[in-house]
Amino acid sequence: MKFTAAQIAEILDGEVEGNPEAEVSELAKIEEGSAGSLTFLSNPKYTSFLYTTNASITIINKDFEVDENVNTTLIKVKDAYKAFSTLLEYYNQIKLSKSGIEEPHYISGSATYGEGLYFGAFSYMGANVKIGENVKIYPNVYIGDNVKIGDNCVIFAGVKIYSESLIGNNVYIHSGAVIGADGFGFSPDDKGEYSKVPQIGNVIIEDNVDIGAATTIDRATLGSTIIREGVKLDNHIQIAHNVEIGKHTAIAAQTGVAGSTKIGQNCLIGGQVGIAGHLTIGDRVKIQAQSGIGRDVKDDEMLQGSPAISYSNYNKSYIHFKNLPQTMNTINKLEKKINNG
Repeated sequence: MKFTAAQIAEILDGEVEGNPEAEVSELAKIEEGSAGSLTFLSNPKYTSFLYTTNASITIINKDFEVDENVNTTLIKVKDAYKAFSTLLEYYNQIKLSKSGIEEPHYISGSATYGEGLYFGAFSYMGANVKIGENVKIYPNVYIGDNVKIGDNCVIFAGVKIYSESLIGNNVYIHSGAVIGADGFGFSPDDKGEYSKVPQIGNVIIEDNVDIGAATTIDRATLGSTIIREGVKLDNHIQIAHNVEIGKHTAIAAQTGVAGSTKIGQNCLIGGQVGIAGHLTIGDRVKIQAQSGIGRDVKDDEMLQGSPAISYSNYNKSYIHFKNLPQTMNTINKLEKKINNG
């Protein structure tokens, strides 16, 4: 789809300097711009590229003074970075604006759904499923019995949503994610063999949650595994049974949270963090990448290491860690000197 500079300026409430009929059909970095592309300049570090870019249209701040000739049509706005972000969102909406029900598919006769549904080919909707308005479900998605999905959700290709899962409004679930698989519950007997403990709870995902590709969220043994409003989960994260993650917490890739742990609000958790089970993590906690958490954590703590300790203590200790060979060499020399009298 092509847009002219005049159309883009109208969307962004901007002013055109140059050719209002200049057309673009793709987005690009300013240093990589080519004919037919749209770019932006907000960081002064990239100013030189404004005079060399081949992009057809460039968004800049109104207060930016151009002191050389440019080959690109300019759109001047109050905040170039924010304006470009608005266009990215607009572009994404257009890109995802699929509609209709593709063939082949299966929708149970007892399932209901609102207006604006897109249901991709080879997708499955089980008994008593309820889906809100303007939901987009891409091909090869499985939705089990009694699942509820709110309005304006996007479920990308290959997602599996097990029975009884409850999903709020404006939720994005990326490809390969599995919602509601059994929790890891097994009971050993006196022979050392394991019997499976039935997992009869569910998963609740509240509004405005984003779930990354190949992330798994297990159903509760009893009750619910709960992902609260505004949580952001990266790719390849494991959330175990009966875990609760507080509002607006963000977790980076490859993190694992063991069963029945409660994580507070507005926490930031780095990649490859391991969190043991049955713990309580407070609000606004920050955990650095590759840390191991084996204890309860109070509000506002910042942790690093495995097992994790205070972030400031870790940094002080690290000075000694990296100098350990030199320190040991000094100690050995002192011991020899003492022993030799």
